Amino acid sequence: MSGETNISRLINEMSPVLNQREYVFSTVQNLDRIDRKDTICEFKEKEGTTIVISRNKADELKLPYEYVASWITLKIHSSLEAVGLTAVFSTALAKNDISCNVIAGYYHDHIFVDTKDSEKAMLVLTALSDKSE
Repeated sequence: MSGETNISRLINEMSPVLNQREYVFSTVQNLDRIDRKDTICEFKEKEGTTIVISRNKADELKLPYEYVASWITLKIHSSLEAVGLTAVFSTALAKNDISCNVIAGYYHDHIFVDTKDSEKAMLVLTALSDKSE
């Protein structure tokens, strides 16, 4: 499966789902003490490796973090070559003063928003999907 590229269908069928728990972004120099099955994702940068991990696990490992997020998954299988989906939902969230951090997986787009904004973000995303019908 290569995923959906039609922007109307992507928006209409994105079906946002709020995952349980709180998540944090932390940066580490060494991943040796991190069990890779505990990380949601990781990205190597010159300054260190950024990991997304549950807040509980970060606290257990005494990892530093500043941003506590809720994780929303768009259930539509979006193509990595799809044009415009991120722009559409990030603009809608921005118009509602909601910051978002987006990670594209092979099958789905994942949106991390401040935990205080999670319910509002779900309303915005659901309304956006409903409007496109």
